Amino acid sequence: MTLHLYDTETRALREFSPLVPGHASVYLCGATVQGEPHIGHVRSGVAFDVLRRWLSAHDYDVAFIRNVTDIDDKILNKARDAGRPWWEWAATFERSFTWAYDKLGVLPPSAEPRATGHITQMVELIERLIASGHAYAADGDVYFDVVSFPDYGALSGHKLDDVHQGESVGAGKRDPRDFTLWKAAKPGEPSWPTPWGRGRPGWHLECSAMCEAYLGSDFDIHCGGLDLVFPHHENERAQSKAAGDGFSRYWLHNGWVTMGGEKMSKSLGNVLSVPNVLKSIRPQELRYYLGSAHYRSMLEYSDNALQTAAVTYRGIEGFVKRTVERAGDVPLGTWTEDFAAALNDDLGVPKALAAVHATVKAGNSALESGDLLGAVEQASKVRAMLSILGVDPLDAHWSSEASDNDAVVGALGVLVDAELQRRAQAKIDKDWPTADAIRDRLAKAGIDVTDTPSGPEWTVGDTSSNDEAGQ
Repeated sequence: MTLHLYDTETRALREFSPLVPGHASVYLCGATVQGEPHIGHVRSGVAFDVLRRWLSAHDYDVAFIRNVTDIDDKILNKARDAGRPWWEWAATFERSFTWAYDKLGVLPPSAEPRATGHITQMVELIERLIASGHAYAADGDVYFDVVSFPDYGALSGHKLDDVHQGESVGAGKRDPRDFTLWKAAKPGEPSWPTPWGRGRPGWHLECSAMCEAYLGSDFDIHCGGLDLVFPHHENERAQSKAAGDGFSRYWLHNGWVTMGGEKMSKSLGNVLSVPNVLKSIRPQELRYYLGSAHYRSMLEYSDNALQTAAVTYRGIEGFVKRTVERAGDVPLGTWTEDFAAALNDDLGVPKALAAVHATVKAGNSALESGDLLGAVEQASKVRAMLSILGVDPLDAHWSSEASDNDAVVGALGVLVDAELQRRAQAKIDKDWPTADAIRDRLAKAGIDVTDTPSGPEWTVGDTSSNDEAGQ
C-alpha cells in the first residue's frame, strides 16, 4: 500500500508514513453538541471513516479518536434559552450525533472523549505554556501569546498582521491577536478550580489536551472540516508545539456541504437534519451521497442530486442482490486495481466509484448471458469495494435496516407484479406497443426489468442510465 494524502500544512500530496510501522493514529474533531446533527455535520464522519476502513483493510492497527465538545458558549446559551441544564442539553444532542453516525454506518471510534472529562490535562498544558513563556494569566483568564510562536500561521497561511481570532478582547489581553486558553468564571456558568481561579476551558485548548491524552505528543493524522483550519486547528497546532509536542504529522480537511454556494449552518437557516433527510431515503443511500464526492471538494446539496445518488446506489445494490438470488451466495472478494489506485491517490472516491460501476456493468453482462460464476466474481469485487466505502449492501448493518422498509417494498412489489402480468398478457396477445409502453413506464420509475428463461425479474435501478439512453 502506497497511500498519498493531501496535507493542508505543506499544501502537497505526501506519502503516508506512520510514526510506528503497522499502526495509524488518527484524531478527528467531532461534534459540538449544541443541536440536532445536519448532513453537513456528519460528512466528516463519513469521509474519514473511509480513510479508517482503507487503513484497516491493509492491516494497520488504527487508533481513531473522535472527541465531543460538550462545553461551549453556544451550548450554554441554547441551554439557558431553553431553560435546561447545560449538561443535559449537551448529553441529549451527543446521543443524537451518536445515533446519526451509527445510522450511516460510521464505525464507532476507538475512544470518544468529552472535553469536560479532561480538565486536569488542560490545566497541565496551560502550566507548561506559561512556564515556557507562551501564555500568560490576566484577571482569571489565560491567553496564548501568538507573537511568542514564530511559526504561527503555517497551517492556514494567515499572516500575523491579518489575524483576527473572532473572540472578544478581554481586559487583560496584551495583543488582540492572542487567543483564550482559559475563561474566568461567570455567574451561572459551570466552572472548575485552577491555579488562576475558577473558570472553564477555551475551545482550542480542549482538542490539544485530548490529542495528547489519547495519541501522545506525536501522532499521525489530524482530521476535520475545512472551516476548522483557522482559527481552531491553527491554534491547536500553535499551543501544542509551543508546549513541546510534535503534534500531528498530517492535516486532512474535508469540504463543506453547501446550499446555494453557502456553507450549510444553523445560522443560515439552511439546515437539513439527518432524521428529516432519512424520511425520504435510506441511511445507506444518504451515506453513498455524502461520500460520493472527493472529501476535499464542496458538495452542493439539492434534492435532485440526493435522489439521483439514491437511485444510483439502488442500481449497484440491485446487481449484487440479483446475483445472490440466482447464484445463492456472493462472498466478500477483493477490490480492483483501479479502485485501489484511486483510494491511494488522496482517497479519490469518485474514481473509485467509476471502478465500481465498471465492475457492475461487467457483472450485469455476465448475468444476462447466464454466466453465474462470472457474475459472482464481479459481485464479490463490488462487495469488497463498497465495504471500504461503508455501503456493502450485504453488510449486516444494512440488513438490520431492511425491516424498516418491508412494508414499502411489499407494496411496491404488488404494483410492479401487476404491471408485469399486464405486460405478459400483452405479449401473449402480440400487443407489442402496450408491452413496450409498460416496460418504458417502469423504467422511467427506476424499475429495471430483465427477461429471463424463468420469467421477468425486476429491481429498483439507476434512472440516470435511462435518461442517457433517451438522449
